[in-house]
Amino acid sequence: MKIESRLFEIVTGFFILAALAYMFIAGEVVGVTALWLTAGLSLIVGTYFRFVSRRLEERPEDNPEAEVSDGAGEVGFFSAGSYWPLGLAAAAAFAALGVAFWYAWMIVIGMTLVLIAVGGLVFEYHRGPAAH
Repeated sequence: MKIESRLFEIVTGFFILAALAYMFIAGEVVGVTALWLTAGLSLIVGTYFRFVSRRLEERPEDNPEAEVSDGAGEVGFFSAGSYWPLGLAAAAAFAALGVAFWYAWMIVIGMTLVLIAVGGLVFEYHRGPAAH
């Protein structure tokens, strides 16, 4: 995770420089505040990745002398036949339309459907003995 932490540290530096430049060039308060907050958020993520990278063993991505074959193997489990992401996307789109047109009933139904879809996605393989 050293690569990721380095990336976020560079992004933090960019946003700090952008905030300083924008502060002197434009002098507009809202944009400067947004840039400083963005720099702070990227610093938080970069610091977290740096902290976590000290506790994990070195990955092939972190070794400059690693070969492509060092990263071979199982990456993780990805469900190929799940329909829950489609339902989650439809529910989120429904809720977003409710927010866009500011229909309270549509927002409530949409958020309920989002919670059901997230629950279905998270617990898809934890349904008991008949689980995949």
